[in-house]
Amino acid sequence: MTIKNEILQKIEDSYPKFSKGQRKIAEFIRKNYDKAAFLTAARMGVEIGVSESTIVRFATSIGYDGYPSMQKALGELVRTKLTSIQRMEVTYGRITQGEILENVLQADIDKIKQTLGIISHDVFEEAVNTILAGRKVYIIGIRSCAPLANFLAFYLNLILDDVILVSTNSASEIFEQLININKDDVIIGISFPRYSMRTLKALEFASNRRAKVITLTDSVHSPMTIYSSCNLIAKSDMASIVDSLVAPLSVVNALVVALSMKKQDTVIKTLETLEKIWDEYQVYTKDELDVPRDDVSLNNITIEKD
Repeated sequence: MTIKNEILQKIEDSYPKFSKGQRKIAEFIRKNYDKAAFLTAARMGVEIGVSESTIVRFATSIGYDGYPSMQKALGELVRTKLTSIQRMEVTYGRITQGEILENVLQADIDKIKQTLGIISHDVFEEAVNTILAGRKVYIIGIRSCAPLANFLAFYLNLILDDVILVSTNSASEIFEQLININKDDVIIGISFPRYSMRTLKALEFASNRRAKVITLTDSVHSPMTIYSSCNLIAKSDMASIVDSLVAPLSVVNALVVALSMKKQDTVIKTLETLEKIWDEYQVYTKDELDVPRDDVSLNNITIEKD
């Protein structure tokens, strides 16, 4: 049963028994769930024209422990249903121009703290060991999750022998790249609301071929977890113009560090080789490493410093 069905079905099942005030609450939630998720009980009462205690009793009457539990269920519904335009409207309704920097940074800090409190250390270790044991490691992330997939693939290529970043230009292209995946392989799927159907289908395809599936997503209720028993949960922003993926990136960083620690000798050898290549082919500038000199050369003109 999906989150949407859970809360809206509760309301529908109880509707015949509602009082006049409770029916007003039910109609408000049905039509304005995106707004209701961000209202306190008192504020919702003002919006609807009922008392705060009526709001609280409504929550318990449909099976929740209290208003916070119902609000959490509404929040999960919003995560999966808000369009980009609705996200923008909610964001503009919550903060002013002068509060943007503080609010966005504080929200990201909160998401990392929340992630630290909910992510399972055992699952994290399982993910690390599963990746290390894989013959090939496939990584897929679409749209706003693509940078996370690229970042993870870049560093895993320095640690492991066979890492494949799945190109996601079309559904058919995804399956063509996964055609040889099997039980010895691992696939890491990254998706946050609004969830990518192409990523989900790729995980289904890999699971059907008995590959090990690891997900990085926002909730145990995420559809991404259907095909995986190893789910890394990281909090993402609920309603914003852009997706806040700071906490998921921190989890990706932790994965890279943990894998590097497990394969220190390989990583050191790889980096030593790369340093020689970078130096030989002048991949990076060394300007920041130069010892300060008394003159500066610019286009073959030497300028003496005072």
